[in-house]
Amino acid sequence: MMNVWIERMVLIVLAPLLVMQGRHTRKVTPKLPEPSGAREGSEGRNANGAVLKLLIAGDSAAAGVGVAHQQDALAGQLVAALSALTPEFDWRWKLVAQTGYTTHDLLKRLEHEPEEMFDVVVLSLGVNDVTGAVRTGTWLAQQRALLLLLQRRFGAKHVIVNCVPPMERFTALAQPLRAILGMRARRFNTRLASVIDQWSGCELVRPTLPTGSEALADDGFHPGRLAYRDWAIHLAERIANWAHVTRKPST
Repeated sequence: MMNVWIERMVLIVLAPLLVMQGRHTRKVTPKLPEPSGAREGSEGRNANGAVLKLLIAGDSAAAGVGVAHQQDALAGQLVAALSALTPEFDWRWKLVAQTGYTTHDLLKRLEHEPEEMFDVVVLSLGVNDVTGAVRTGTWLAQQRALLLLLQRRFGAKHVIVNCVPPMERFTALAQPLRAILGMRARRFNTRLASVIDQWSGCELVRPTLPTGSEALADDGFHPGRLAYRDWAIHLAERIANWAHVTRKPST
């Protein structure tokens, strides 16, 4: 609680500077488009294999901003890695993501999506909640509501929630704005980790991504191809482990 009060005092003192830096960042940072390519499909080496369905949903990182084509983004690299790790399964996948999405935005979007069953859901959210000054408690409540919607409306059996990325590494952000947003992102992750074990069918992951300039796209804000690759491999390993344990195909 003391850390929260300290953060609020710092924000009050630095508010004029942070507002100015935020406006400057939005003005000078390149606006990268979402990549071209399919947003749903199938991937697998065994045409007669058991079918598993995957939903990837969330913000601009889920959408793949930072690369030119979906095959180099999270979705494309994830389904390719899953195909290699789980040749006994045929993966049917779908991407529902948009630049700027907060947790609330995705929740409202999925409430209007046609009902469809998914075995695994991968969520990438939090950056826009952090920059949008959403309160931690509000964000946790929205995350919980999103999980319940995925389970009840879409039959999700396993939901993977990605930690908010380390925003203190986003070179597009000037100091002290970068440090403040990094501090808020860490607090989001700490609070989420403290409750997620109570959420059945949900797993929190914290991928280890490459550091340095090669990890980020040209805008200094979104992942680059190598970061998407490492992220996809990390997720694929977790999903493959779940699939091998709980979804053994019939013989």
